Amino acid sequence: MSDLAGVQRAFGRAARRYDAAAVLQREVGSRMLERLDYIRLQPQRIVDLGCGTGAWLGPLRQRFRGADVTGIDLALPMLQTAAARDTFWRRLLARPSATLVCAGAEALPLPNGSADLVWSNLMLQWLPDPQPALAEAWRVLRPGGLVMFSTFGPDTLRELREAFAGGGHAAVNRFADMHDIGDALVQLRYADPVMDAERLELTYADFDGVVRDLRVIGATHLHGGRSRGLGGRARWALARQRYEAHRRADGRLPATFEAVYGHAWKPAHVRADGAAVVTFRRRAPA
Repeated sequence: MSDLAGVQRAFGRAARRYDAAAVLQREVGSRMLERLDYIRLQPQRIVDLGCGTGAWLGPLRQRFRGADVTGIDLALPMLQTAAARDTFWRRLLARPSATLVCAGAEALPLPNGSADLVWSNLMLQWLPDPQPALAEAWRVLRPGGLVMFSTFGPDTLRELREAFAGGGHAAVNRFADMHDIGDALVQLRYADPVMDAERLELTYADFDGVVRDLRVIGATHLHGGRSRGLGGRARWALARQRYEAHRRADGRLPATFEAVYGHAWKPAHVRADGAAVVTFRRRAPA
């Protein structure tokens, strides 16, 4: 379970330096944007859920010209950074690229059926459970609308998890399996869910570089049951020694991330009570 107050504090502290270290977030977001090439959708209202420093607000607005974009994030300093970034997109698009709202993903201050696309890049993994946020996305989507997201899978930071194994406390976040997220989408009555995953690898000169980047982007251990600190100097020294076992021939240390991508539709026909309507047609005789 994640500590949402801790998430808010961690990402608030990270806002000023976040973009400099968010290499993976930019790469995964770019790959998400490419996936839109294969989807027929012309949204008029877009919600960027967990927009952070606003990296994708402008590109989404540029891709879907004329659409209204709302960026939502739990950490106010992130939104303040996003507002400063908006100067460039305001000049390019001749209008602000987005409306910014400080709120949690599990209780969105948006009307029912008010969005055509809910986009979320690498945010769901910091929640205690992604299902309430996906349920809120369902609520704010119009019938026929799309939710598209990325998150981290269980193989993420496996080297770091192995390095700290056996200390009695988890030192690295546990991430949901993509099949569990797919099942959650079905339970929430989304149609045609599509899930896939890929492994991405960043490399570092040393163990401290791995940990430093995670701290800079606010991705410290935010799940419940964590120990205060990482167990003292002895455990830290042992973790560093274990991590060194992964050093490659070129002298670099790997950090593995499992990027999970998903999208699903809110059915075009939904009853007043929220139930999806499925229509069966008799097959014509052969």
